[in-house]
Amino acid sequence: MADESFHFLTPYRYCPLCGSGRFDVSSERSRRCTDCGFELFQNASAAVAAFIVNDKGELLVCRRAKEPARGTLDLPGGFVDPDETLEQALQRELTEELGCAPATVSYLFSLPNRYAWGDVVVPTTDCFFRCTLHKEASPKAHDDVEAIRWMPLSDVHPADFGLRSIARAVERFLRTIDN
Repeated sequence: MADESFHFLTPYRYCPLCGSGRFDVSSERSRRCTDCGFELFQNASAAVAAFIVNDKGELLVCRRAKEPARGTLDLPGGFVDPDETLEQALQRELTEELGCAPATVSYLFSLPNRYAWGDVVVPTTDCFFRCTLHKEASPKAHDDVEAIRWMPLSDVHPADFGLRSIARAVERFLRTIDN
């Protein structure tokens, strides 16, 4: 049995099917109801993020408008909705957050993450893409983005990004640029 203090499903105390309070940790990623037998699994949620670099070698960065990590730098992106591909999610997220869709999209890599949302920790698989925008695109901050700016790659520092997986991805991305 998994250690209860580190379990992703700790906030869930009652069976969502029958309401029983006998909803116990069953494995590293599940809880099972001893009354009705229902087992709830916590699988990783998919998320996408974009490295958008312009012709001047600048990275488009966002300032987060909401928690977690409000006010810190971020990349445009977000969670993948049900019945959506990674590419569809990326296009939707860029349109929602920047007001424009990508012109080109190229998959780079993925990283595991634990996304803290209030008292709930959601395991995620964050998928990173390199993108360009259409020449006529004029990105602006929308949705949960407070502000955007183009930043010279030499001024980009992973420590300025508030979400751990984004900071790790920025560090990895910058290493590929340097080589």
